[in-house]
Amino acid sequence: MINLLTNVVQDSVAVMEAPAAVVAEVPAEVTAAVADAAAAGATALFTANNIWMMLATALVFIMHLGFAGVEAGFGQSKNTVNILFKNTITPIIGLITYLICGFNLMYPGDFGIIDGVLGFAGFGLDAGDGASIDYAGGGYTYWTDFLFQGMFAATAATIVSGAIAERVKLSSYMIFTLLYVGIVYPILGSWKWGAGFLDAAGFYDFAGSTLVHSVGGWGALAGIIVIGPRLGKYVDGKVIDKPGTSVPLAVIGVFLLWLGWFGFNGGSVLSADPDLVSFVLVTTCMAACTGGLFGFLTAYAVFKRMDLGMVLNGILAGLVGITAGADVISVNNSLIVGAVAGIIVVLSAITLDKFKLDDVVGAVSVHLSCGIWGTLAVGIFSMNPEHSFATQLYGVAMYAIAAFPIAFILFFVLKKTVGVRVSEQHETEGLDTHEHGIRGYTIVYDE
Repeated sequence: MINLLTNVVQDSVAVMEAPAAVVAEVPAEVTAAVADAAAAGATALFTANNIWMMLATALVFIMHLGFAGVEAGFGQSKNTVNILFKNTITPIIGLITYLICGFNLMYPGDFGIIDGVLGFAGFGLDAGDGASIDYAGGGYTYWTDFLFQGMFAATAATIVSGAIAERVKLSSYMIFTLLYVGIVYPILGSWKWGAGFLDAAGFYDFAGSTLVHSVGGWGALAGIIVIGPRLGKYVDGKVIDKPGTSVPLAVIGVFLLWLGWFGFNGGSVLSADPDLVSFVLVTTCMAACTGGLFGFLTAYAVFKRMDLGMVLNGILAGLVGITAGADVISVNNSLIVGAVAGIIVVLSAITLDKFKLDDVVGAVSVHLSCGIWGTLAVGIFSMNPEHSFATQLYGVAMYAIAAFPIAFILFFVLKKTVGVRVSEQHETEGLDTHEHGIRGYTIVYDE
């Protein structure tokens, strides 16, 4: 359907652009009909593109439910309500701050403050004359653009939530989210997606292995360093397992994330182009498969057990890994990208434990370690000869230099002012009862 509409538009334009002598021989009725057909075709194509972008937006929104499931499933039952509260409030804060200033920081139009680094188009939303077929080359409306990008923004903070779960003060987390999603993420995102200096340098990140996942991952790493591990996690040089509440819930969460990634990557095509969207969905899905497979194999080689948690994180690792190059890496090479990500996520988790860096859901290993790998993989496997490993490495370094120190400073200032960690009593007895007054799981027995 899309190809047919595209051909109609192209043929109509060709007739309209024909030499005057030829057009003069065409009856006025035919010329008018051609013009009407071109307009109708363009409108239909615009509508199809916009519908796909809205559907992709809905799929990315579902990812927040997936994150909530994973975090609640891997967390302890005594903290379930606290975890779900954070995962509920995060997209709320993210979308409001993105509306107020984030969208216009990320897409400033003109880097009038610091060229290529910082610009601002003003507060709030103003479609002007852009909420029409003229906006974004007929791909989608201004409003669809805002909402799709806003869902991405909220994801960056959700990544942090999982890593620092079960001991962070809710008020401090909310302040961090407000600043990190509302200001930091959009500015860093503008460097590539807003036509900033990294875009000019040739850095490539199709859907956010670095811009979303690594930025969130750097924030998560800063958080677990400043806040410290959960009580009793590391004792006498040993890692003490803290069993999660619900393995089924964690599995459901991962599959919801996998589903949402079809919108995350597929929507990043920014149109309903049938060939490219289909291709992106295939590379995305295949990387997830090999990520899960090699997460399982690596964990089995190391732990001598069939570790479901590593299979789940391996799936997510593969998805994160392919996100930077889902449109420029071949299907066969997407298998390699996913497989390497599946290996990396296990080794990264082991390394973090050696340094006593407590990450409840493995967010740093999944989003930061594999986000870096996926971004560099573009420089290795991209079918576009203009993409180079050196440029990709440069982009990774720029985001590391910016995102980690900023996140660390935010957490450090919060620690020294309002505090970032709950009391020992609250952590031991559970955040649900003390912070929220209810429990996530309550069994009532009839007397």
